Amino acid sequence: MEKTSVKKQPSLLLLICLVGFPQISETIFTPSLPEIASSYQVSMSSAQLTLSIYFLAFAFGVFFWGWLSDIVGRRPAMIYGIVLYGIGSLLCYTSQTIEFLLVARFIQAFGASTGSVTTQTILREAFTGNKRHELFAQISAALAFTPAVGPLIGGFVGNYFGFRIVFLTLVLMALVLFAYTVTSLPETFDVSSRQKIALWPIVIRFFKNPKVLTYGFLIGAINGILFSYYAEAPFIFIEKFGLSPSIYGFLGIVIAGASILGALLSKKLLSTHKAEWIIKLGLRIMLLGSVLLLISSYTSFLPKWIQFTAILISIFTTLLGTGTALPNCLSLALVDFQDVIGSAGAIFSLGYYLLVSLITFGMSSLHNGTLYIMPVYFIGLGLVMILLTKKYIK
Repeated sequence: MEKTSVKKQPSLLLLICLVGFPQISETIFTPSLPEIASSYQVSMSSAQLTLSIYFLAFAFGVFFWGWLSDIVGRRPAMIYGIVLYGIGSLLCYTSQTIEFLLVARFIQAFGASTGSVTTQTILREAFTGNKRHELFAQISAALAFTPAVGPLIGGFVGNYFGFRIVFLTLVLMALVLFAYTVTSLPETFDVSSRQKIALWPIVIRFFKNPKVLTYGFLIGAINGILFSYYAEAPFIFIEKFGLSPSIYGFLGIVIAGASILGALLSKKLLSTHKAEWIIKLGLRIMLLGSVLLLISSYTSFLPKWIQFTAILISIFTTLLGTGTALPNCLSLALVDFQDVIGSAGAIFSLGYYLLVSLITFGMSSLHNGTLYIMPVYFIGLGLVMILLTKKYIK
């Protein structure tokens, strides 16, 4: 392995690309979920398992790459993960059965997870204080757009060329990312100074720290809500309201604007309020949006365009709240673990991505063809989050 000099501030654009491609990969084929269900002759709930399996693999992947990055360095861990991601994407493209597709998605997600954990580790070890909060807010604003980029690209590609070409698009993206990373990502970790870190004592420290467990639940639940929405959105807008996959893709930009606005609001408020206060504000906005969404789901007696608008506004409000809270949760989560940040990030990410997988699986299991199930699910999660912040986040 080549020796690289330690550089503490890698390109922000590169980091945005690296932390964003896993979410693009997660959502790019959601407009094609009805077609996937039809092509593989399975139910919509079974097709949605391709989302749950992604986060299950992601959970184990972030643990592995976080651990590996402490041994070989951040740069090699990123490169190896992108290579595996490309292989998984190619297998998705060639899959002929739903079972093979699920295995391929597992491989794809396992590789893609390096983009999340390794990038966050680089940010946490290279920046401190308000600068770190601001960078997380900037990246969260950009990251909020990536789930919308996925449906936008996937909607057009799937609409005109079929869902298999959507997976081929991800293969091409892996090649571009590989080239960009190899040529531009510096090493931010001094591998020569690494120490062998025992993982079990870190786990014990986690369980003795209710605050970090609370942040883990908040991050997992917020992401679970976001991707549960992306699992249900094709059913709502394509099947219920009759939008084409390509128009549905455009709709994703409007929805992503909520998360972007939330991240920008968070960045603005940091100059006058504590990050903990901003988290609590974001969760209350999210709960308000979920209640409005529940009310909107019972307005089918109104003209269709009115119900459509009401649902859109409600979802926008919900994701505005999650976008406000999330960057501060990510920034504050591991402040007590700077001495073991790589391994702590790996264990922490394993936990909250397992929760994301569980929440998205719960959404697919509850799917029954009605509009009200999703908001009820979100309200329940929102109430739990608010109660936890009242007790453990001051």
